[in-house]
Amino acid sequence: MTDIKTLFANNQAWAKRISQQQPDFFEQLSKQQNPEYLWIGCSDSRVSADQLLGLMPGQVFVHRNIANQVIHTDLNCLSVIQYAVDVLKVKHIIVCGHYGCGGISASLDQDQHGLIDNWLRHINDVQRFHQATLDALEGEALVNRLCELNVVEQVINVAKTTTLINAWQNKQEVTIHGFIYNLKDGILKDLNVSVN
Repeated sequence: MTDIKTLFANNQAWAKRISQQQPDFFEQLSKQQNPEYLWIGCSDSRVSADQLLGLMPGQVFVHRNIANQVIHTDLNCLSVIQYAVDVLKVKHIIVCGHYGCGGISASLDQDQHGLIDNWLRHINDVQRFHQATLDALEGEALVNRLCELNVVEQVINVAKTTTLINAWQNKQEVTIHGFIYNLKDGILKDLNVSVN
């Protein structure tokens, strides 16, 4: 197991490497945050937005929660969206799920998981909306299709926020995209549900 001292050593090595590659990187980074992208993704530790997009710190604004949900009572997520759109003026909002999501899997079983069951209820709504499609599937295929459908529903939820409605009414250029990430090969897939 990595101890805390190792994390600080890793940080020092990372900062040194970045400074050698791009000497003014941290000076420029500290001056202003100006990303073009907002990433709404899963909390899963294997899905790191900037790394899998090939971007550096400062290029993507990130919000993560279990199963990449956008819930209209989640003031944290809604505040991130508002800040990204109104202040940072992002051009793209990416809702990204991933295959094999533990939150999605947990929503499918009948077990009690504790407090998280309240959060997973929203995925149960996604199941209900797409029951006919999901009834024909089982196992990994079922979980993965629900992962995709959850992304589609979350794209719709972002589009229905007052922040996006107001931005579009004011002719602000911002597009919402739905992606899914495959942990088995590291590849992103566009679900072709972009909204602008």
